[in-house]
Amino acid sequence: MPARGSKREFPRSARVGELIREIIASEVDRIDDDRLFGVAITGVDVDNELEKAVVYFDADDTGGADAGLNHHSGRLRKAVGDQARIRRTPRLEFEVDASIASGNRIEEILGNLNVPPAED
Repeated sequence: MPARGSKREFPRSARVGELIREIIASEVDRIDDDRLFGVAITGVDVDNELEKAVVYFDADDTGGADAGLNHHSGRLRKAVGDQARIRRTPRLEFEVDASIASGNRIEEILGNLNVPPAED
């Protein structure tokens, strides 16, 4: 069993996913493309074979952001290949992070509930 606090406590794919998320987020900030303004890279899921990485993002204009990310996917993949020390650079696929919209909808519903204050 790995020592407490060692890197092995998390699956390799989770560590690689977080590394890729950081690299892509940093690279997106450097790209001069209005479609990518305000894009937040929220997570990356990588398969165990490092063939595919699903990059989750959020933006005000998700359609424009998706088009921008796909347009620059070659540059983003190259940045991952140059900066990450992994044996293979995965193919990047981009998906809107639906969990953020779901969370916002739940907050909206809860905010609209007419619940009287609790009595002591």
